[in-house]
Amino acid sequence: MIDWLEAEGKGKRRVQYKLRDWLFSRQRYWGEPFPITWKDGEHHPLPDAELPLLAPELEDYTPTGTPDPMLSKARDWVELPDGSLRETNTMPQWAGSCWYYLRYCDPGNSERFISKEAEEYWSDDKPGMVDLYVGGTEHAVLHLLYARFWHKVLFDLGHVRTPEPFQRLVNQGLILGEDNQKMSKSRGNVVNPDDVVSEYGADSLRLYEMFMGPLEQVKPWQMKGVEGVSRFLARVWRVAFEQDGEGEWKLTDKVQDVECTDKELLRVVHETIKKVGEDIEKLSFNTAISQMMVCTNAFTQVEVVPLKEFTQFLAVLNPFAPHLTEEIRDRIGKSTALLSESSWPEFDPAALVRNEVELVIQVNGKLRDRITMPKDADEEAVKAVAFECPRVKEYTDGKTIRKIIHIPNKILNIVATD
Repeated sequence: MIDWLEAEGKGKRRVQYKLRDWLFSRQRYWGEPFPITWKDGEHHPLPDAELPLLAPELEDYTPTGTPDPMLSKARDWVELPDGSLRETNTMPQWAGSCWYYLRYCDPGNSERFISKEAEEYWSDDKPGMVDLYVGGTEHAVLHLLYARFWHKVLFDLGHVRTPEPFQRLVNQGLILGEDNQKMSKSRGNVVNPDDVVSEYGADSLRLYEMFMGPLEQVKPWQMKGVEGVSRFLARVWRVAFEQDGEGEWKLTDKVQDVECTDKELLRVVHETIKKVGEDIEKLSFNTAISQMMVCTNAFTQVEVVPLKEFTQFLAVLNPFAPHLTEEIRDRIGKSTALLSESSWPEFDPAALVRNEVELVIQVNGKLRDRITMPKDADEEAVKAVAFECPRVKEYTDGKTIRKIIHIPNKILNIVATD
């Protein structure tokens, strides 16, 4: 259509940018005053020496009853000795949120909103100032669009060195009520976090929100899910503690400061360190928590819980459940350092190597049993064990073995006919 209009000489193509500026003309007291004055119909910026411009104290905050803004009531502030008048409209209060990330990098600087040295340090030759921005989709216009616009203006003026404010944006999904509707007071489906914390603790609330599903997905709230996460944290606690006859929690004899000789436990712990570290970087918190549940089950199944490996597990759980893990670490003793101030544990690649694998045994394509074999066991060794399994015998005795399909370290499929 545009091509036709241009060809017919009836129109001309152009790009037009629009920003809603009504937010900068609202008649209210709060918000940042514009640092400009008016005289003879012309506006003049305040000199740097008079910045920042602060709003005056007002005893009466009620509307003026006229189109004049509330600041117009402060006549001593509005009317200047040279006959000029201050602008009485205000910016939208959150105007500062369009560039707050820059000020955070250099908050004590009284000369510039951010020094060139601080900006260079934090931007580190990247295209955006902020590595990662996590926010809801409702901020797409009310904040992100304005922040990007302001940043590009500052870039064009030479005040910042990066053309973009944010390198990566992740929109977290909305948490719905238990009725799968958006939470609202009118629907009566709002969940008060204070109620959840008082009954289950802050760690359970925190952990459940991350365990509900992928960060970007819309998810309904389920109190049963909170209960399940709370039980998981209780299992973590019971790895180290047990109640005495008076109901007091004491350190169990299972936790010992000894070298871990259980290769399977060692493998699970180091798999957990590796996966949780990687999943945090990917913001895949739900799968990280699933792996920590697997690790907790491994601790509950051993006779001796080695202190070193259990402390490493607490360190990776700490960002998700800080209160519980710090309490356990403090009661266990051996160190007064906070987990939150400790280095992230490093996984041992050698510990991840599996010496044994679980193979699926099928008869005519249907699962009949599972067996554990040394890794890379040959077909003859696998067949020798598989044909002794009662469930396999049930479907192969008295039948002709037509074919055997062996996929090393995974499957043995026996094809048997009458």
